[in-house]
Amino acid sequence: MSDPREGLRVTHRRYVPYAHAHYAGHLVDGAYALGLFGDVATEVCIRTDGDEGLFASYSDVQFRAPVRAGDVLEVTAVVTRVGRRSRTLELEARVVCRGRPDKGESAAEVLDEPIVAVTATGTVVVPDPAR
Repeated sequence: MSDPREGLRVTHRRYVPYAHAHYAGHLVDGAYALGLFGDVATEVCIRTDGDEGLFASYSDVQFRAPVRAGDVLEVTAVVTRVGRRSRTLELEARVVCRGRPDKGESAAEVLDEPIVAVTATGTVVVPDPAR
């Protein structure tokens, strides 16, 4: 019998400020997306278990495309497995809007097709339900 928490999907959106750019071309380091994964995973734990939980590990992280200052990221976590205290999550960060400095200082556009920037599989843990 499958757990009703499996399949739960939580999505956040966040504008990437220019203050977070660390590299040429206004690139943002990969840790930025991992921080957003932590935020969305926290909401998953609150929704599934009434506790913020803790991020325990990543079993896979793939940096697939650059994230730049001025992007709007859509970050999603989907619960794929529920253990007694652990939850396995599939995580994805997609660029849904991108700044267009070539068209003007504050120009930006909604992308017709989101760009998958980072994917990961992670495990969160929550307190023992028997306590």
